[in-house]
Amino acid sequence: MADLLESSMTLPSDPASVSVARRHVTVVLADWGLPAGSEALDTIRLIVSELTTNAVQHTFGQSPTFTVTLLLERDEELRIGVTDSHPRWPQRLPAAVRQDNGRGMVIVRSLTAHSGGRLTVTPTPDGGKTVWIALPWNPSATGPADRN
Repeated sequence: MADLLESSMTLPSDPASVSVARRHVTVVLADWGLPAGSEALDTIRLIVSELTTNAVQHTFGQSPTFTVTLLLERDEELRIGVTDSHPRWPQRLPAAVRQDNGRGMVIVRSLTAHSGGRLTVTPTPDGGKTVWIALPWNPSATGPADRN
C-alpha cells in the first residue's frame, strides 16, 4: 500500500450531510481494507457522525460547509479530520441531567481513547479549526462485535 492514502469530501453544513459523510467514510475505508461490520468501522462511523453533527449544529450558520478528511499513513495510522470555518473550538459542556445534547465530544473522546487513539484540534488559515482523530490501523483485528 502507498505511504499515504487520502480522501476528502466537502459538504454543506446541513443535517442531511451527516449521513452522506458517514457513507463516504464507509466506502473509502472498505476500499482501504476495513471490513464492513467490523467494530472498528462502527466506532469510526460513530466518531464521524458526532464530529460532523457538531460541525453542523455548533457553527451557528457561520460555516457554510465542512470537510471530512481521511488519511492513512504508512498502513499504520488512520487520521480523521473534520474542518469547519467557525472560530469556536469544541468545549466540554457540563451535561445536565435533562439535557438532550452536548455529549458528542464526550463520546468522541471516550471512543478515541478506548481505541488507543488521540484527539487534537488545529487552527485553519481562515480562522476555523480541524478536529483530528488519530487511530491505530489494523483492519484484520477482531473486536468483541466481530466475535459475536
